[in-house]
Amino acid sequence: MADDRRSEWTTDSGLPVEPCYGPEDVPDDLRDRLGVPGEYPYTRGVYPTMYRGRLWTMRQYAGFGTATETNRRYHYLLERGQTGLSVAFDLPTQMGYDSDHEMSDGEVGRAGVAIDSIDDVRALFEGIPLDRVSTSMTINSTAAILLALYVAVADERGIPRTALRGTVQNDILKEYIARGTYIYPVEPSLRLISDLMAFCADEVPGWNTVSISGYHIREAGATAPQELAFTFANGLEYVDRALAAGIPLEEFAPRLSFFFACHSDLFEEVAKFRAARRLWATLLRERYGASDTSARLRFHTQTGGSTLTAQQPLNNIVRVSLQALASVLGGTQSLHTNGYDEALALPTERSARIALRTQQILAHESGVAGSADPLGGSYYVEALTDRLEAEARKYLTAVAEKGGAASAIGYMQDEIHRAAYARQLAVEAGERVVVGVNRFQEAEPPSTPPQPDYAALEREQREKVAALRAGRSAEAVAVALGRVRDAARGSDNTMIPIVSAVKARATLGEISDVLREEWGTYDAG
Repeated sequence: MADDRRSEWTTDSGLPVEPCYGPEDVPDDLRDRLGVPGEYPYTRGVYPTMYRGRLWTMRQYAGFGTATETNRRYHYLLERGQTGLSVAFDLPTQMGYDSDHEMSDGEVGRAGVAIDSIDDVRALFEGIPLDRVSTSMTINSTAAILLALYVAVADERGIPRTALRGTVQNDILKEYIARGTYIYPVEPSLRLISDLMAFCADEVPGWNTVSISGYHIREAGATAPQELAFTFANGLEYVDRALAAGIPLEEFAPRLSFFFACHSDLFEEVAKFRAARRLWATLLRERYGASDTSARLRFHTQTGGSTLTAQQPLNNIVRVSLQALASVLGGTQSLHTNGYDEALALPTERSARIALRTQQILAHESGVAGSADPLGGSYYVEALTDRLEAEARKYLTAVAEKGGAASAIGYMQDEIHRAAYARQLAVEAGERVVVGVNRFQEAEPPSTPPQPDYAALEREQREKVAALRAGRSAEAVAVALGRVRDAARGSDNTMIPIVSAVKARATLGEISDVLREEWGTYDAG
């Protein structure tokens, strides 16, 4: 039997852990520093009563195949108590290619829903009241087009734009750093983001215009302090760009939101979320003189996809439950819980239901919703919160010395790669235990959930694109795309002609191609 005694004990991110914590490990003025929930710097939560006033939004991430199939999954989840939608898009949609483009071969509908035109978005949200259900869209390079499609469908239904609630991720910097679904060079990509922010400030004021994502940074192998620091470095870059575009801070800052991962080290993750609120609020006040409302950090959490194992997949139910608990104890505003079979394939209805029920059991049976920041005041949690904030500040300083996030992409990539490599070496050496993978293994037959017929799905989607092109006014599309081109060449807000283009039934790929022709593409080399 393996000896579980360790000469050194650390958090998941490698921070040292003492055998016991006491008053000497926290500041003398802890009581004053803690503050109360709902007040700056929000260490204990962004609302005074937290979940007693309103539970976190249960926003299960879903999207696969066609819009019609995904719509069925949304209705399935909403009927079972989900309280918000979260859209996953396939790779061609993320990269600005239509389903009939040669670059889309073999990828249509695999990683999420395929969206080519307004017809798909109509089908995606059929029977869903857009003025009563908030929608989050995990989309970055083509975020402006997806938001334009959403707004166009709302306009068709007569829903005021002021009634729309939701989020586009729209965080291109983390794509360069950690994920890879970028299209254009950095500067025009950042312009698209500020154009979208300005458009929403005027037209869709309830929309979260950027969901600054630490999730993908963490999933790429970053430690918890790196996740905080690199996410906030990107956030500060977006704030600077919006201000440079002439958008007043108090118009856009309250609509910034964040997206974090939650892994399995419960106390580190709780402390991370507490440190995140305090650090962001402090940065916004120190750098920009932001009001309390603008400095308030609201965030969505997703349990850690990279922590799920294909071996003994039912163990993932326990991992997800633990991570969901940490998210709620840490004060998240919305939560996605992964399906236990996601290491094998897209989640089945059964695993999606279990993931949702995990949140509902936490909300209604565990008692964790009754008190804000229930771990606040713990010597260990407070010491860890301070340590995580301090470590994150070190990375922020390094990014600032390199000219900010847009200039420090290579530095952040290198730091993440080093952390990921060190973690993998520790797993392979058995120093980091992964149950069912490098310890407590079982000989069991492989489990393969049922999969859609992706070839048939791709043919169906391509037929829809062909029918769209045959049935629309080519002249109207050409005029609309010409206006997009003019805006891209000049300084006019690109969102306005993009909305007109999608209403003329221009496709996502056609609009993206116009921008590619004008701006070029990003060279990762």
